[in-house]
Amino acid sequence: IAVTVISPPNLPAARVDPSQLELAVLNLAINARDAMPGGGALTMEVRRETVQPGLWEGLKAGDYICVSVADTGVGMDAATLKRAIEPFFSTKGVGKGTGLGLSMAHGLAAQLGGSLTISSKIGVGTRVELWLPAAEQMPDDAEIVTGPAPRRASGTALLIDDEDLVRASTADMLAELGYRVAEAVSAEEALKLIDGGLEPDIVVTDHLMPGMTGTELAALLLERHSGIPVLIVSGYAEDEGIAPDLPRLTKPFRQAELAHAVAALRPS
Repeated sequence: IAVTVISPPNLPAARVDPSQLELAVLNLAINARDAMPGGGALTMEVRRETVQPGLWEGLKAGDYICVSVADTGVGMDAATLKRAIEPFFSTKGVGKGTGLGLSMAHGLAAQLGGSLTISSKIGVGTRVELWLPAAEQMPDDAEIVTGPAPRRASGTALLIDDEDLVRASTADMLAELGYRVAEAVSAEEALKLIDGGLEPDIVVTDHLMPGMTGTELAALLLERHSGIPVLIVSGYAEDEGIAPDLPRLTKPFRQAELAHAVAALRPS
């Protein structure tokens, strides 16, 4: 796959959390890759756009940063395109994706006052555009931080998630917080690591996974290793089955939200 990135200089900042945007773009890029099993071209472009009053239903007039991810893959028919942003809708088959990528990207844009658009044609490819409100001024570091920053962490974090992309992104966040990160793709694999001698200081686990759920894993760890704090990560629609007394972080989440959630697991 040939990758092209188009990013003109001197673009204004967008009003978006960097970690959430990174996860959204990674999801879109992975979708594009999967749509081109025989190879192709992936073009990622960032540009400034101005929307005039009344021009676009659901999008306020103003300046936007448009992040575009386009592929030359198999494309989608009209029926698939209509359902593309539905949570858990996927054409990849069992075990090859959650169907949350486009839904999460759409939710991110919508909560910021932006939009997500998709154009696609069978045999030609797909273009997904994230429209994000442009910031009036460049933020400085002090403006980005919301609330006091937790102390720098130390120790080992055991991270469990069956989605490679999400796990990699969360692992990067934990490493930036100061943790050594051990990764597992399932609760069963995590238990094997612990039984094999791994001594994590915290456990961060997805809730809904093939086999044992994150909540079931937390119950087992409480029974066998009562001193290990566990943070459950789940989507807004995944409440069922989570014990109310378990610490929980809703995805998609910002780096600062993860930092405060894991800091709360190990109060000073």
